[in-house]
Amino acid sequence: MTATTAPPPSPILALRGVSKRFGAVQALTDVELEIRAGEVTALVGDNGAGKSTLVKTIAGVHPVDAGVISWKGAPVRIAKPHDAQELGIATVYQDLALCDNLDVVANLFLGREIRRRSVLDQVTMESRSRELLDTLSIRIPSVRIPVASLSGGQRQVVAIARALVGSPEVVVLDEPTAALGVEQTAQVLDLIERLRERGLAVILISHNMADVRAVADRVVVLRLGRNNGDFRVADTSGEEIIAAITGAADNAVARRAGRTGAGTGAPREAPKESHE
Repeated sequence: MTATTAPPPSPILALRGVSKRFGAVQALTDVELEIRAGEVTALVGDNGAGKSTLVKTIAGVHPVDAGVISWKGAPVRIAKPHDAQELGIATVYQDLALCDNLDVVANLFLGREIRRRSVLDQVTMESRSRELLDTLSIRIPSVRIPVASLSGGQRQVVAIARALVGSPEVVVLDEPTAALGVEQTAQVLDLIERLRERGLAVILISHNMADVRAVADRVVVLRLGRNNGDFRVADTSGEEIIAAITGAADNAVARRAGRTGAGTGAPREAPKESHE
């Protein structure tokens, strides 16, 4: 008997033909994107490719001009950040937006404070903070130390943990390993894998192809505001992804791979880029 491959699960979040313009600048054109639970999808592209704009349309910062956003198969309108949060989309931006003068507990529950008779319930918030960090295997000296005293990697994982307080189903991470050292980067990548194990859908925006190949299941390439490739990491060489990012198969990396026999042994042709 011939084995049959099970179809992929339905996307929890889908963008169909999404476009966005800022004055005379067309930032996104007919972008398609599918995000599934229990999967890490890396969104990559050169500077100006449209990654930040696409993330902000998902987060509700920039409402789309055209196209449809679907949540669990039903069309939705994400006109403001609150709309995204209500659906179950959490975004951790590169600046983290942590309050350095507050401790870890206060940062985790900032804007979601638990009160009892109009008084902050510090005991419950501290208990839940420890439980959340333990569940994610996040190790920090104490939940009562100021965030300013944490390392870069610890600050990043605290920011991700804060996004999980609202029990989202999709987590968007904007360059989470930028400016981190090797050990701190490994800590963040480990946490991303744990998010996948919890069944969350993760969108990872990154310029670091080593990080992408380490944790991503799929790589979606944007170029000049358009789709330029959707790859399964396990079945794709790094050269093929870079070719899609640059828009040309005949780039330095592909030529070097062809000379050395690395990867597939010969550069592959990049997906054809469409033009208006």
